[in-house]
Amino acid sequence: MSSVKPQILIIEPFYGGSHKQLIDTLIESLNLTDYELFSLPANKWHWRARTSALYFSQLIPPEHNYKVLFTSSVLSLAELIGVRPDLVTCRKIVYFHENQLVYPVREVKKRDCQYGLNEILSCFAADIVLFNSNFNRNSFLDNVQPFLNIQPDFKLKHIREKIEKKCEVLYFPIKFHAFPNKRRIVNVEVDVDVANLEQECLHLIWPHRWEHDKNPTLLVEVLLELNKRQVNFKVTICGEKFPKVPEAFEGIQEKLGAKLVNYGRLSREKYIKTLLTGDIVISTADHEFYGVSMLEATYCGCYPIAPNKLVYPEIYPKVNLYNTPNSLIKMLYNWCRYPGPFRRNRDKFFQSFSFDQYSAKHLVPRYLDKMGT
Repeated sequence: MSSVKPQILIIEPFYGGSHKQLIDTLIESLNLTDYELFSLPANKWHWRARTSALYFSQLIPPEHNYKVLFTSSVLSLAELIGVRPDLVTCRKIVYFHENQLVYPVREVKKRDCQYGLNEILSCFAADIVLFNSNFNRNSFLDNVQPFLNIQPDFKLKHIREKIEKKCEVLYFPIKFHAFPNKRRIVNVEVDVDVANLEQECLHLIWPHRWEHDKNPTLLVEVLLELNKRQVNFKVTICGEKFPKVPEAFEGIQEKLGAKLVNYGRLSREKYIKTLLTGDIVISTADHEFYGVSMLEATYCGCYPIAPNKLVYPEIYPKVNLYNTPNSLIKMLYNWCRYPGPFRRNRDKFFQSFSFDQYSAKHLVPRYLDKMGT
């Protein structure tokens, strides 16, 4: 057994989804002796945010040689440093996948302010604060003061200014090199009847979490209107689902019939194969700080369509964004009627859209530089 003590301490209280994907991508470029990872499974998010600092404070060895502490904003870093002052000398890096100051809740009066306050305090305890998009960074900083103004009998001032100088944007690194690319595959296909391929009905894909902030209600509204107008299309509704299915999805299989070709979570292999058969990937989100699934689907050859808000104007050209439900319906209706011209338009999109700035190959070295490796 090696006597070398790792210098990088990685803590992830919510080790699943994009949180796990980020950590796994980073540690692929580290030696096993470089780091030590402490994590908890990705469930019971609220309890992870409340109690993981205390849990990890008891788990992390008292004798160590840590120089860097890397964690997500789920951890209350200020609490951890408070009960483990031996970690204060580490370079402390907090990564924000999202932020609780603007995370949508169904009823504002039910927002638990403690989560947002923990994030603000974590920024004070950190040396470097990383956000996965400019939208995430700006929405957090712009809402620090309004959030703190909820406090009724005294005012906290100059908090934003003290945090802002620590903040940077470092996009989430996606391992595009691990994905097939339909645009390349098509170039080497043989015996393809191009005319028939162009006229084949469009395959629409919605690959998001089945929760209210992804607005499944709007998706269903759009699909049923397209169906009512009797245009030809097929659709996949996939992504992470939960025991409670969104009310909007009730009866959707019966209403769309054979047009709904996939419904529910797909295995990773089938998910990638499905993306490669897709024509359009759709977001109807009311909340999105980055959108990994949208970029993955786009890389696999789907034309992205997203709301003209949130992170999307930062990533996609204006022509890929819609302002209202009616404009989304009109866009999809026209394309479904004329799949050939749509596919030629999609080819033009891919001639100019670059994935480099979102790729793990480009970004991981920048993360490692922050860690001092």
